[in-house]
Amino acid sequence: MITKKNDIQTSIIKAIVLTSFIWLIVGAGFYHTLFNIRTKVSITDECQFRINNLEMQLVQNQEMYSKLFKLLPKESVEENESFTKEYKILPKLDIQPKSLEELLIRGPELEKQKADNDNSEWMVEEFSNEATNPPDWHGENGKGVNIPDNLKESSKERFKENEFDIVASDLIALNRSIPDIRSDSCKKRSYPIDLPNTSVVIVYHNEGNSTLLRGLTSICNKSPKRYLKEIILVDDASVDREYLHEPLDEFVKTLPVPVKIIRNQVRMGLMRSRLRGANAASGDTITFLDAHIECTNGWLPPLLFEIKKNRKAVVNPIIDVISYQNFGYASGSEKTYGGFDAKFVFHWVPVPKREDLRRSNDESLPLRTPTMAGGLFVIERNFFYELGAYDEGMDIWGAENIELSLRIWMCGGTLLILPCSHVGHVFRKKTPYKFPGGTNKVIFRNTRRVIEVWTDEYSKYFYNVMPDLLTVEAGNITNRVELRKKLQCKSFRWYLDNIYPETHLPLYYYHLGSIKNEEYNFCLDVLKRKSGEDCGASSCHGKGGNQMIEYSIKKNLIGMGLCLESTVKGGTVKLSTCRESEALQVWDYDEHRKFLKNRGSGLCLGISELRNSVIMTMNCDPDSKSQKWIFSDPMFFSQSDESETSV
Repeated sequence: MITKKNDIQTSIIKAIVLTSFIWLIVGAGFYHTLFNIRTKVSITDECQFRINNLEMQLVQNQEMYSKLFKLLPKESVEENESFTKEYKILPKLDIQPKSLEELLIRGPELEKQKADNDNSEWMVEEFSNEATNPPDWHGENGKGVNIPDNLKESSKERFKENEFDIVASDLIALNRSIPDIRSDSCKKRSYPIDLPNTSVVIVYHNEGNSTLLRGLTSICNKSPKRYLKEIILVDDASVDREYLHEPLDEFVKTLPVPVKIIRNQVRMGLMRSRLRGANAASGDTITFLDAHIECTNGWLPPLLFEIKKNRKAVVNPIIDVISYQNFGYASGSEKTYGGFDAKFVFHWVPVPKREDLRRSNDESLPLRTPTMAGGLFVIERNFFYELGAYDEGMDIWGAENIELSLRIWMCGGTLLILPCSHVGHVFRKKTPYKFPGGTNKVIFRNTRRVIEVWTDEYSKYFYNVMPDLLTVEAGNITNRVELRKKLQCKSFRWYLDNIYPETHLPLYYYHLGSIKNEEYNFCLDVLKRKSGEDCGASSCHGKGGNQMIEYSIKKNLIGMGLCLESTVKGGTVKLSTCRESEALQVWDYDEHRKFLKNRGSGLCLGISELRNSVIMTMNCDPDSKSQKWIFSDPMFFSQSDESETSV
């Protein structure tokens, strides 16, 4: 009886599979006919849309057929091996991305109201934004400076001193007015009176006089005095700047806040100099600021409030932009937060929808940011040292912000950007300083230290992307490795899954490595090109770098964080910012024909026979080896989830 029942089930499944297979062939033939027609005649957008839908349905039917086929008993599979020759199933992934619900973490940063059982005194900080200087003065109300004709030559000549226009800065009053660009919600918000105080630490090397003094003036004028414990200046061996000695000593005596000046006898770099300042601090918190900043109304209480609620919160203001050319003041974006690319370079990236949902679309609430720019932030002083302070093995400047960001999240902290706090910053055109041994050597060393200590199995990925890093020694990292063990920090994979799932690093993929053309032995290569430029191909070398291509779970081809994108009518393939649900960036791989077929255009990826360095989409031709692609030199990571949960 049971045998008879099984025979009936098998017959039914065979019938379903056979029917699905027939419809698959019919659909493919119908689509192929339409596809050949559309290459010869002009078609309407509506027709094109229907053709695209037909192709997507065909792909779905293929996937349904594959699932039904797997239901067949093993002996039936052996009898009907021809079923499997058309398409092969891509490998199953061990882990899927986190669900939206898993990422909507509610923390103390979402609490903005006084609790019913809170008997402490709260108040709204009142700041007058009325200008105290004549409105026609240079730079008032944040306006840019128009350099007078008699100073234009000096402005041009002195620009290289700081890589910003110091002549424009010198024309602006130290107490200039700037607009209050906070939202109405932020302006009305109240805070407890008993917030922790702070020690402000500023490191500089050969800083411009007026930019440094204006920053100090704005700190004192725009902050409630009860929260300013002290200001600590660390001069990192400035040379030939007399105004940074006795004149500065005299100026700080006029400020209403105690100021200490520490002067390094030799160049120590940003991290070690900040450590000197932190070691001299006595406040509840430490506020690290750059030397060319301007604070705005109400910038400090929101930052201190978050640390009062959560001592392991590390908080950043919105960084407004002060023009390096004319010192005009412009609001920074409240719709971006910190990220980084495959070369560990910091970037501002759009705030994802999930973060808006987590904050109930209240844009005045703090953002949980994967990384910080690193120039301006506040941290509880004791937690700073518990967390390991700065890595003293790093030189001068570079990658310290990424390292500290990873350490904060992976070792139990929370990293926030506060839209209710704004501080202006002069973003230089380029660094005016020389790095001992060269810029690359310093940044490569620092980046290697981050990779070796914090990225686990992803280290081999970064070294494939940046093989030049291996030419520089990381130095002794034993104490940092021990620190990570002592703090029981989570894995880098946990960080990517839970804190930065929007990363362009490979997370959920079918292949990571080279994608080689069968005919020409050329591999897909992004060739250091940018978004909007052509992707290309070059002779396969198997060393990663710009030939490191990810074939993602969404079937995107991704190189250096950019997606390969076809046009509807075919032609050269472009590199483009990856976009959700963009069919022109989706490539279905046929393992039997070795095609990479674009879902949006229905065309196949191939190499130009005239110029092998050019890749194009063209009509699919089973006889053309220039359209056949092989996944090679694969790199494997553990894609299994860990037992660690989100914070």
